[in-house]
Amino acid sequence: MDNSTEKKPLIQKGWLRVLLFVTVYFFVSLLVSIPSILFLTDVKSSDLETDAVQAISNLESSYLWLIVLLEFVCSVICVFLLRKFIDRKSFASLGFTIAGHWHEMIAGFFLAPALIGIGSLILYFFKHVEWDVNSFNAQTFIIEAGTLALIAISEELVFRGYILNNLLQSFNKWTALIISSVLFTIFHLSNPGISTIPIATLFLGGILFGINYIYTKNLWFSIFLHFSWNLFQGPFTGYKVSGINFPSLLQTDLKGDISITGGDFGFEGSFVATALLLITVLGLWLVYEKKFNKV
Repeated sequence: MDNSTEKKPLIQKGWLRVLLFVTVYFFVSLLVSIPSILFLTDVKSSDLETDAVQAISNLESSYLWLIVLLEFVCSVICVFLLRKFIDRKSFASLGFTIAGHWHEMIAGFFLAPALIGIGSLILYFFKHVEWDVNSFNAQTFIIEAGTLALIAISEELVFRGYILNNLLQSFNKWTALIISSVLFTIFHLSNPGISTIPIATLFLGGILFGINYIYTKNLWFSIFLHFSWNLFQGPFTGYKVSGINFPSLLQTDLKGDISITGGDFGFEGSFVATALLLITVLGLWLVYEKKFNKV
């Protein structure tokens, strides 16, 4: 009989387990990604020594699939090992139960196009964006959807599944959510086009992705929301996704101040997106507080 779920963590403090995880994740990422990049791409070791961030950023247009795959592999390896040997709990206990959570999956998936649609209509109404139709390539679209699915799974596994889960064992739910959202924001600070408004939107995005988790301890809402947000923002409507360009069904023509349009960072760089996420977070907070009777 497996009594692993009853074992106490090897490290008792949840925040210390998070600190260990972040350290391990950083070094495993370097250990896996650097040899893979040097072996599979035309990047040279001298390029990484001069400016590693810029060298990797230059790869994104041609080797985005590789960067995403490496991130996914590192995420799964690190979370699995620390969950098993440090937390002494099962990987599935991070929040992968499907039964009873179908409605959260559906809500997460359709919330994203609703927010992006409302924001896009606002930009269109005030003549800050127009669209042209691009040629549709089914194979490219499928590859993009798969890439974005891996991004959603790996980032939710890391920031909500492991980090937020463990922080909740050391802090109250709001402190834990804020810390995990700050770490989520820091993770994206090297993205192209980053500035003050995108930073605020990323932080609120971390809050939005995590608010369901602090009440349900289930990852499916955030995984489906994260995937859908990136999918409808990039391959469907043609915005850049956190500064990264994807071939899309529609081609955007942005007009006006980048604080309104989002500029090179995409829709997330617009204060319209920031405002919509803030309103959504407050709305979900009210819903969850009423549903779970927590004040």
